[in-house]
Amino acid sequence: MSNKIGQVFDGVISGVTEWGVYVEIIDNQCEGMVSVRDLDDDYYEYDEENYCLRGRSSGKVYTLGDRIKVEVVKADMQKKQLDYKFA
Repeated sequence: MSNKIGQVFDGVISGVTEWGVYVEIIDNQCEGMVSVRDLDDDYYEYDEENYCLRGRSSGKVYTLGDRIKVEVVKADMQKKQLDYKFA
């Protein structure tokens, strides 16, 4: 994925935590994370009961199974981590 930085892919939210949203790219099943600190359009709070992130002002919800577009931001081969951002 290090050669795909800057490219946009269709993905599915595969996990939600208080520190971010895990997204699996549909085409190649590569999973990465969109950090909650990179979500700058609102302040998002983790809703543990409903397993989602909810925007405090907008009410926007990111939940397990949502289809979204992500851009590859960083690929760290040594740590085996992928960082995405919402596109």
